[in-house]
Amino acid sequence: MYEVIFLFALALIWLVFASIQDLRKREVSNWISFSLIIFALGFRFFYCLFSSGNFRFFYFGLMGLGIFFIIGNLLYYGRTFAGGDAKLMIALGTILPFSNSFLINIKIFIWFFLIFLFFGGLYGFVWSIVLSIKNFKNFKKEFFKQLNENKKLIYLVMLLGLVFMAFGLKDDIFLILGVLIFISSYFYIFAKAVDESCMIKKIKSSQLTEGDWLYKNVRIDRKYIKASWEGLNKKEIKLIQKKCRDVLIRQGIPFVPVFLISFLILFYLLNTGFLDLWWLF
Repeated sequence: MYEVIFLFALALIWLVFASIQDLRKREVSNWISFSLIIFALGFRFFYCLFSSGNFRFFYFGLMGLGIFFIIGNLLYYGRTFAGGDAKLMIALGTILPFSNSFLINIKIFIWFFLIFLFFGGLYGFVWSIVLSIKNFKNFKKEFFKQLNENKKLIYLVMLLGLVFMAFGLKDDIFLILGVLIFISSYFYIFAKAVDESCMIKKIKSSQLTEGDWLYKNVRIDRKYIKASWEGLNKKEIKLIQKKCRDVLIRQGIPFVPVFLISFLILFYLLNTGFLDLWWLF
């Protein structure tokens, strides 16, 4: 049992540090994720070598790394995660296989993602509301602008919602689905307005860091440095710093605290026996 406690403590320390860095600087250094992988796999290997007599505990760490590597990349290239978030997710793959049972470890992964998705959505929504209140004038202007620019989309989605609600006369599930579809267009407009009015910041080019997102393309002589999901690399930053004094960047919500919250809740529920890991299969 002490091996699980060690992994929990290791991940907790790293996640707390990563959360503080993300809240302060809107970034997570690569060394945090990479060192967590090295320490977790190193501990698993030496534990198996000197204590357990077999290497299942180590192999499951590798399995978790592989599974979370795939998931992290899917989330990154699907433009759901930034690079630092994806790497931290991959690193957690070496921590979460707490059991020597393949099925139980898979169930732990599933529970973690369910908890992560729920609290991630709640966290993002609350953070967006706070930002919209702090920047209410700009948000209000942008909200009505987005409403005007996306009228056709809104009407189409609302019409689709009404169709489903009509089917709800026969089955309640269609009514619920219809209501969700009907209001989803306004959630989209809300999120878009928050992004455009609250997440754009002008900074000095000297303050740029690798991975920062440009708000729009920057022209350097006859070439353009494109605003892309991958963010700026070191070469692009040097070019911008030579030619531009200020630049607009798009800031994301500091999302690493969701990892910390989800991890703590998962471990608590597992430790108290609240989660029945066998019901999923």
